[in-house]
Amino acid sequence: KSILYSNHGYQESELDSLPYVPKFKFTTATVIKNSYSAYNNYLTIDKGTKDSIDVDFGVISSKGVVGIIDNVSKNYARVLSVLNTKSRINAELKKTNHFGSLKWDGKSPEVVQLIDIPKQAEIKIGDTIVTGGLSTIFPKGIPIGSVQSFNLDETGNYFILDVRLFNDMTNLGNVHVIENINAKEILSLEPTDE
Repeated sequence: KSILYSNHGYQESELDSLPYVPKFKFTTATVIKNSYSAYNNYLTIDKGTKDSIDVDFGVISSKGVVGIIDNVSKNYARVLSVLNTKSRINAELKKTNHFGSLKWDGKSPEVVQLIDIPKQAEIKIGDTIVTGGLSTIFPKGIPIGSVQSFNLDETGNYFILDVRLFNDMTNLGNVHVIENINAKEILSLEPTDE
């Protein structure tokens, strides 16, 4: 709000009268099971449908992205970890907004890969990678990690980046489940025949 006050000349009373519709709801959960040494890893958390948790909700920690809920029961939910070869998350270079898909090659639990970054992107070792916001699962700007190395793919048109995770995926306690309040409405507008 303070940015709107100073940059756009709004009066505080004008902004306070505007309706505020939250886009995301956060629920804290505890990790009760976590695998990270397999090829396809999962976590289990202690929140389920009784807590309004559902599939396709994002899961983060205080340091960054953890994964996406792919199965849920009354009291628990299973999280498809970023350390799962089936995982795909929209992510981008924070400084340029060039985006691609975050995936895992099944090797180190500390490093994931960001693919399909166009070769026009200016990349430096240490650049921050964040969620891209081009899905209904994660808000834009959630931290993921930093660029450890990068190379062009076999086509020569796109970079593959090795990204060192900010999260220690081998040591997760409390996490936060993210629900996009508007996800169903947004998804209802997208074509289903593609």
